[in-house]
Amino acid sequence: MIWLRSFLTLITILILNIGMFSQVSRGTVKEGLTVHSEILNKDVRYTIYLPFDYKTSNRFYPVVYLLHGFTDNDIGWIQFGEANLIVDEAIANREIAPMILVMPDGGVSYYINNYNSSVMYEDFFIREFIPYIESHYRIRTGKRYRGIAGLSMGGYGTLVNALKHPDMFSACAAFSAAIYNDDEIKQVSQSDWELKYGILYGPGLAGKDRVNKTFIKNNPFHIIQNADPIKIKQLRIYIDCGDDDQFSESNSLFHVLLLKKKMQHEFRMRDGGHRWNYWRSGLVNALKFIGEGFHQP
Repeated sequence: MIWLRSFLTLITILILNIGMFSQVSRGTVKEGLTVHSEILNKDVRYTIYLPFDYKTSNRFYPVVYLLHGFTDNDIGWIQFGEANLIVDEAIANREIAPMILVMPDGGVSYYINNYNSSVMYEDFFIREFIPYIESHYRIRTGKRYRGIAGLSMGGYGTLVNALKHPDMFSACAAFSAAIYNDDEIKQVSQSDWELKYGILYGPGLAGKDRVNKTFIKNNPFHIIQNADPIKIKQLRIYIDCGDDDQFSESNSLFHVLLLKKKMQHEFRMRDGGHRWNYWRSGLVNALKFIGEGFHQP
């Protein structure tokens, strides 16, 4: 009879857990939306997540811009990252405040203005996209209620845009950021350079020629070194990179630089590599970090 009671207890717990899971209020995901960009001279796709009570309330929400990785698109964080489901659970458990997530399609732009101004994505993002989003949805404007996060290419774009525009963002969170210091960028294979970085900094470059004006202007290591210390120290930074990730060394070196500069930041290196299961498992803690600024102490 003891085993029967134990079995019934287990069944009861499972039923209760299933019931609790089914009661989680779900937000709304809208994919395939577009905004026309005069700067890029085209329509740009974006996906947006609206919290569960968006339709039934009149309140305004904080926002986090969530950037995808290389060769992915605006639905990556939903399709592979399950960001909507993760955020639903975190809001229901009161781990994070209800917030809007906005996921633009960055193509392979790395979210910057490239060397010959043929792709001016940073200008589009800062001057057109954010104003458009925050005028079409109930979003609390102002840097205190605006964060940015991303993975790999999006982690790079997160750091570059947040560091160059500390007046726009209160906090940023970079996963496995695809960043290089001067020595590392010189060692990138020529095939990788032409595939990923030639369109950004200039094709056909090798060795020290890669550390040109465009690279320096859009490199987190250089931005930190050259920034106004008063403005840049207002930005809170979160870095999370797996110990088996191809960018673990560069992310660690960036952490060391932030320590030297006495920048507000958190650094995480957990077990894992350059994979979606790593980024999914870290999303809540990153949003918690960003969301600390959304609350009054």
